[in-house]
Amino acid sequence: MADESSLVLVVDDIEENLKVLSETLVQAGFHPLQAKSGERALQIAAKARPDLILLDIKMPGMDGFETIARLKADPDLADIPVIFISALNQIEDKVEGFRAGAVDYVSKPFQREEVVARVGTHLRLREAQRSVESEREKSERLLEALLPASIAAELKEKGASEPRSFPDASVLFGDLVNFTGQSSRMSPREVIAELNDITAAFDGIVRDHGCERIKTIGDAYLAVSGMPEANPDHALSLVSAARDMLGWLDARNTKAGLRWEMRVGVHSGEVVAGIVGVRRFIYDVFGDTVNVASRMENASAPMRINVSEATRKLLGARVDCEDRGRIEVKGQGPMGMYFVR
Repeated sequence: MADESSLVLVVDDIEENLKVLSETLVQAGFHPLQAKSGERALQIAAKARPDLILLDIKMPGMDGFETIARLKADPDLADIPVIFISALNQIEDKVEGFRAGAVDYVSKPFQREEVVARVGTHLRLREAQRSVESEREKSERLLEALLPASIAAELKEKGASEPRSFPDASVLFGDLVNFTGQSSRMSPREVIAELNDITAAFDGIVRDHGCERIKTIGDAYLAVSGMPEANPDHALSLVSAARDMLGWLDARNTKAGLRWEMRVGVHSGEVVAGIVGVRRFIYDVFGDTVNVASRMENASAPMRINVSEATRKLLGARVDCEDRGRIEVKGQGPMGMYFVR
């Protein structure tokens, strides 16, 4: 069944041809537009963006070949399918028409049923193409939402992304305090709404500081700096992001119905990162640095940023830190820790 919203621009300098073709299209359920010259056809096409064009070749002034050349040269109009409908019915004429960019060629005198069939076929093909392009755009947007920009670009270009080691990076873990207790008194919708609000704000802050959110695990938030793009100031960038995250949460607590506090831990060192999974995949980070960053968060305090000795050295005098001494860390032994003031 023809789509009544399909616009078909009929271009012919002979009034009778316009009338017959337009009536044929209306009866088939299409919506025809008319133009008696190539110049007028270009004007209508630019304004109405028809779904298909039926184009005569022999017209005074701008003929059909020049008209289609102008159409194909315009990026906004180039994808509109053109069917030549002409009394020029030699094989050379048809070949020239296809070379000019036409998708089909109908010889005059034409049969109404043939015109309707060819128009319908090419409109369905165009709709299918649009559907494929729409799905591809959705997939690309999803890919860019799931992966860092450079990794998404590599995956689209090569079809794969190799795991890489990053010798100089910083890792942040954030965890909401008493999330289990508070969430047990909330509905599932309220829990997800709270997490979405907080995560969205944190994502914006992390991006503003040139860092990457890797993933959320329940109420835990994992972010990195220095990968996949190198950043010589990765520790400062991530600690600055952490400060802003706690600042945003503190401001939110003054007006929101629910108050949340968060512990933050940061550690710096070497990490390995890559895409994990096939049908459902994520870009994830691994290594001892990640484990230690998690321990830094566990040893932190509500609304405080706890950094390791390695991170504090990278921060230098630019960030004021409170020495906490050496604290026992599971699997690591005693480690120097510092609260960011």
